[in-house]
Amino acid sequence: MRLPFLIMLGLLVSATGSAQSVPAAMPPASPGLPKPSTPTSSLRNYALRLKPGQDLHQELLAFAAQHQLRAAAVLTCVGSLTTTTLRLANQEGPTQYHGHFEIVSLVGTLSVNGSHLHLAVADSTGRTIGGHLLNGSLVYTTAELVIGELPELDFRREPDPTYGYRELTVYPAPKAGRKAKPSPKRP
Repeated sequence: MRLPFLIMLGLLVSATGSAQSVPAAMPPASPGLPKPSTPTSSLRNYALRLKPGQDLHQELLAFAAQHQLRAAAVLTCVGSLTTTTLRLANQEGPTQYHGHFEIVSLVGTLSVNGSHLHLAVADSTGRTIGGHLLNGSLVYTTAELVIGELPELDFRREPDPTYGYRELTVYPAPKAGRKAKPSPKRP
């Protein structure tokens, strides 16, 4: 039991240093079939703290724009909110909750080409609710975040024919001096 913990701790410590490549796990190729290709990237980490009254969603989008993040993910977030605004599963519009909420999870992808963030919060009884993070989720005491940037990748949101939603597509980052094709605009 102690050895697996020490191995995981070692991996975590090495991942928090300077940018490092993380090889993608790929299944072995079957004879006669093309080898699968999964883009990989090093990881650059950012740590930030939001203060009372700041809008969690707006601040994350502004951070992505300020740092020109083409491919990033929320690695962790803890904190609290006084207002939580979510789009719940299979609902069209926002649902807003007022009170004091602990952030128990914030996950998703960030990109100047479109972001996709899910938030889960718990109230004072431990009741938990979650959905798509929207504008209007206001920090109560703090929101402490670690963002991981994948500088060799380019996340884009493109229409998926299955349901018509704009879903994640992953490309290699554009080479220096060459502009990337922008993501299609929302209808």
